[in-house]
Amino acid sequence: MNRLKSIPILVLIAGITFSGCGSNSDKQRAENAVEATHHQAAIYTCPMHPSVRSDKPGVCPICHMTLVKITTNESDTSSSQPAEGVALSSSRQVLANILTQAVTSEALVQEISVAGKIDYPEPNAQQITTRFSGRIEQLFASFVGQEIRRGDRIADIYSPDAVAAQQEFLIALGGTEPANSSSEQSTGANADFLAHSRDKLRLLGFTAGQIDTLAKTRAIKTNVTVYSPSSGTIVRKNVDLQGYVAAGDPLFEVADLHTVWLQLDVYEADLSSIHMGEPVTARIDAFPSETFRGVVSFVGAVVEPSTRTVRARATLDNRSLKLKPEMFAQASIQVKLAKSVVVPASAVIATGKRTVVWTTAGHGRFEPREIKLGRRAGELYQVLEGLREGEVIATSGGYLIDSESQLQMAATGHSGH
Repeated sequence: MNRLKSIPILVLIAGITFSGCGSNSDKQRAENAVEATHHQAAIYTCPMHPSVRSDKPGVCPICHMTLVKITTNESDTSSSQPAEGVALSSSRQVLANILTQAVTSEALVQEISVAGKIDYPEPNAQQITTRFSGRIEQLFASFVGQEIRRGDRIADIYSPDAVAAQQEFLIALGGTEPANSSSEQSTGANADFLAHSRDKLRLLGFTAGQIDTLAKTRAIKTNVTVYSPSSGTIVRKNVDLQGYVAAGDPLFEVADLHTVWLQLDVYEADLSSIHMGEPVTARIDAFPSETFRGVVSFVGAVVEPSTRTVRARATLDNRSLKLKPEMFAQASIQVKLAKSVVVPASAVIATGKRTVVWTTAGHGRFEPREIKLGRRAGELYQVLEGLREGEVIATSGGYLIDSESQLQMAATGHSGH
């Protein structure tokens, strides 16, 4: 009887003991699970090389930067944020050298650098020719680059045609007429003959002074002097002493170099920015301390297939005659752009298919903003779409923000932008 009564007590005591042991075991398992979860959530990675990961602090084996701890349980991760946003504490912004500024609007001036070559203006060039055939007996202009003035002697030429024209003029001047003509008819015919012979000399290139001298002296010159019809610099020489020339052959080419052309080779990408009248600044190696200024006076209509460039031209003042044809020059064309929203080039991140900047959203949070860029002028870009004046963007450290965003997205199973 006493034995039976003791059995429930033992069972009860055993049950209590068992139940107590079970509670301690559950508590231990829960603590182990929390610790395991903590160890799984704590990940150390490199901000510059997201593929480098470690479960303990250290340095990156690639760039030796200190590994940064990321965890899915932290309050500043992307688990509680939209997929493409990232929040950074003030200390982390300082370490990442993140700077921000408000977006402004500005009318930029784009500077296009092009290579060029000095050339003489075609409208200022003139050929010196002879109007009769003959042999060059003497040259007074004998080399390229020689300065000549209008009326200067160019060459003495022996020409049978010129000699015959002088003889005809002297006959007409002497009043020779047919014997059976009346006096009145003879006078009219002689006047017409004289006018015709005078015009013939003039058309052959004889000057009024040469014709008057011939009429006074009645002496035929076997060597006829050719005079320059214009002033300038000889840029091409086509004859030599004792050489034969035909009527109309060019002897020299003369150009006025007080104004010169700067021939420019403009790439296709810059062609839409260049218009007539745009200011041009040129520098020449021969005069490194001087700047030569002009304006765009011509833009070609044909693309050179070998260089993929279009020929443009600027007109430069050259009263000092320092600029010589065939000189090389480095030129810049200043193009005024329309007023628009602008951002620094350091703020722009090209991700392949998209171009983004990081905008501030308050409380240390940054969000990517897709934009459409216009032209670049120095260190500034035009923004055609995506930003408004007054919005605040990150101008420095954008790539580190982008890396942090991808790390946080990777930690939560999202794909980066």
